[in-house]
Amino acid sequence: MADSFLPVGDAVELIAHVDVPRRTDYKGEFVTLSPVNPQADAEQLFAGTQGSAAKEQVWTYLPYGPFDSVKSMQEWLALCAASDDQLFFTVHHNETQRRIGIVSFINMAEEMRRLEIGNIWYTPEAQRTQANTEAVCLMLCEAFDRLHYRRVEWKCDSLNARSRAAALRLGFSFEGIFRQHMIRKGRNRDTAWFAMLDSEWPLIKRNFETWLYRNPDWKLSLAELNSSRI
Repeated sequence: MADSFLPVGDAVELIAHVDVPRRTDYKGEFVTLSPVNPQADAEQLFAGTQGSAAKEQVWTYLPYGPFDSVKSMQEWLALCAASDDQLFFTVHHNETQRRIGIVSFINMAEEMRRLEIGNIWYTPEAQRTQANTEAVCLMLCEAFDRLHYRRVEWKCDSLNARSRAAALRLGFSFEGIFRQHMIRKGRNRDTAWFAMLDSEWPLIKRNFETWLYRNPDWKLSLAELNSSRI
């Protein structure tokens, strides 16, 4: 009888069938996310991330790269295209029609209605533009609006200051550090953990749309919009 008085979590509405994200094009105003095409994507992605220290910094916190040839990048992209547990997409810049980065849905636990957005990287030309903001927005719309997931996670090396700042700017909440979480390229990785919940998404989505599409001269700060909700 004593067990009946122990606290339990809130009841969750059950959904008969929960899908994983679609392997399809996600089209925005600034970028389009398309399933990885190794033959078509490798040359531009290789050129955008090789040849200078500034370009090759993109690989610092990733478990793969840098690649020594277009062929080796193409082989890695082929593995991405064949993956079912991680869904990789190439980010296309709509105006220039250039391939500017990679994003993916990973750690998908559809029965728990939870997934992670990861493997995010961009060529230097696309960094600090609308590209990452809209790409993440498109992915969050898929997770929350169509699939009705309850939680989306963002994780990164705790030393990756740019990724941690991006997570907060985009509306994710910091949840802590997993110490000695991984060994990456022979080095310790403590992992910074962030997440966004479905209950938080409606306001964050409005902030995304305001910043992306109703922001003359880009005077608004998405970080300030999202920090004001706390």
